[in-house]
Amino acid sequence: MVRFLIRAAIFLGSAALGLGVASLVLVGFRLTWQGFLITVLVFAAAQSILSPSITKLTARNTPAFLGGVGLVSTFVVLLVASVVANGLVIRGWRTWILAALVVWLVTALAMVILPLLFRRTVAQQVGTSR
Repeated sequence: MVRFLIRAAIFLGSAALGLGVASLVLVGFRLTWQGFLITVLVFAAAQSILSPSITKLTARNTPAFLGGVGLVSTFVVLLVASVVANGLVIRGWRTWILAALVVWLVTALAMVILPLLFRRTVAQQVGTSR
């Protein structure tokens, strides 16, 4: 149960970072503060549901595109989040492409870095509590 909660926190944190960075660097990407939490939750839930399905579909039908599954699923999830959550507005086809790229890149990096930071923090707390 603890592992599940840690993974969920890391997944939500990476989604928040990806969406936050995109809103800071892309002019046509607007993420309201009121809708931020809902958008992050919708994004994380949709990503966890759609990514495996898109991966299976791609692996079965067009294995050459398997490397781009992360970008495609991020684009689809951004589309779902923009429709479901009122806090996300993406304007212009260039912004859609750049948003998928930025969010995918930041969330991928966060999924590598956040667990390392978490382990380091836990190790330091265990070391100081002895």
